[in-house]
Amino acid sequence: MECSQGSPSYYSVLGIGTDSSIEEIRRAYRKLAMKWHPDKWTRTPSVLGEAKRKFQQIQEAYSVLSDQRKRTVYDAGLYNPNEEEDEGFSDFLQEMISLMANVKREGKIYTREELQSMLMEMVRDFESPQLFCGASIFDNSRSMKRGRWETNSMVDRGSRVHVYGTSS
Repeated sequence: MECSQGSPSYYSVLGIGTDSSIEEIRRAYRKLAMKWHPDKWTRTPSVLGEAKRKFQQIQEAYSVLSDQRKRTVYDAGLYNPNEEEDEGFSDFLQEMISLMANVKREGKIYTREELQSMLMEMVRDFESPQLFCGASIFDNSRSMKRGRWETNSMVDRGSRVHVYGTSS
């Protein structure tokens, strides 16, 4: 499995599957860290650069996959090592994944409106100014911006949040 940037996935760096337990991740990390530790390769300069690069990849993969919040965001394809971790977002994502797993087990099919309603309820619980680029879209009495969900049945593009200009 490759990441979108063309680099190998953290799972393939450690040589493990996506369903690996924390203990399997730890064992794979220790084994590879011992093999590629740069101190082991100081007498072989031709391999030292590669060893440093691989060791760095191994450490990065372990730091993400051994942290449940980072792993959740990574597994969802939304992890960016250059951005600060947002605990609220990872909690929101974990809640979404948990709900999707429950729905899958139930075998229930929800309408678009039911899904929108559930999403809006979750967003209210995990509201983040960064997510909405400004003030809350839910509390129109005090907010700078107002928003609403719109379902366009004429175009099969699903639903969108529209945020309107500032209110005085």
